[in-house]
This record gives sequence, structure tokens and C-alpha cells, in this order.
Amino acid sequence: MPKMKTHRGAAKRFKRTASGLWKHGRAFHSHILTKKSTKRKRGLRTQIILDKADAPRVNRMLPYK
Repeated sequence: MPKMKTHRGAAKRFKRTASGLWKHGRAFHSHILTKKSTKRKRGLRTQIILDKADAPRVNRMLPYK
């Protein structure tokens, strides 16, 4: 059986934590930033853990990560 290909779009968006969970950046922080408060933009910088229900889908897209 051939090797599976990594989904390149997902590879750029998700990283594994040391405990094996997935972390990702937050949405709404790329443009139209003038109307958003400084506090809100600062909060959007942080990475968050992926929801448990979405993890199997990311595991399929990133088989070797």
C-alpha cells in the first residue's frame, strides 16, 4: 500500500502538542483589524486546543505528524 499524502493546507494550520493534542490559531485576525479592540486582537494571537470532536478529521489529514 502506498504512503498516504499529508494535507498541506492542514499541515500549515495545525501543530501537535507534547501530549498529542492539536493546537491551532484563531480566526478573525487577518484583516479588518481597525474596528476590533486591542484586547480582542491580543486574545486572537493565542493558540488554542482543537475540540475533541474534530481531532479524528485532523488525524486523517496529517497521518505522520
